[in-house]
Amino acid sequence: AKGVRRTKSRFGGRLEPFMRVALLIAEGRSLDVISQAESISAYAGPICADFAAYAAANVICETADKLVSAERERSVPQYRLILGALNALAKHAHEPAAIGDSYVMRALSIAGWTPRLRACVVCGEPISIDKAWYFSISSGGVMCVKDHIPESFAVPWKAICQLDALVDGDWPELDGGELMGETRRMVEKWGEYYMERPIRSMRLLD
Repeated sequence: AKGVRRTKSRFGGRLEPFMRVALLIAEGRSLDVISQAESISAYAGPICADFAAYAAANVICETADKLVSAERERSVPQYRLILGALNALAKHAHEPAAIGDSYVMRALSIAGWTPRLRACVVCGEPISIDKAWYFSISSGGVMCVKDHIPESFAVPWKAICQLDALVDGDWPELDGGELMGETRRMVEKWGEYYMERPIRSMRLLD
């Protein structure tokens, strides 16, 4: 947008990060030009006032940018998901880290990368609390002791339950306590593996 950085720009504030806007765009030879911007939902204020929410919003927007990279690519499910996540952050509906991590897992699920968390990916044995379990990013989910491979890593039962809740958006389960470090590491590794690039904003939340 021409002159958007000027303090007297007629729509500069509406084009800040984390804003939902309706734009009138004129197609140019090399660059398109924004000629009109109308604010629909101003998420930026409440999000930027809280560092944890701001960091989670950066994770959300970076993930969306990497998943929907083609210009003018239409993805209604992804669009609705990011709006829901930003709205939840702005309203402080849940812990910011959980909102961001749930967005990452659900966005990847929409793209076709859903982890298998309720049974071993090799033999199909249902998971249970009384046994040890492993998680393999490349194999797509949890593994039992018998079938786990060298690159898999042991994960506690609670971390598996939390990751499953993040994928499902199960907020009663997630609101019951803080996310475990193991859960957050699985989210980060899962996202980086299937998007084939790091989610740099996640490091702000460490």
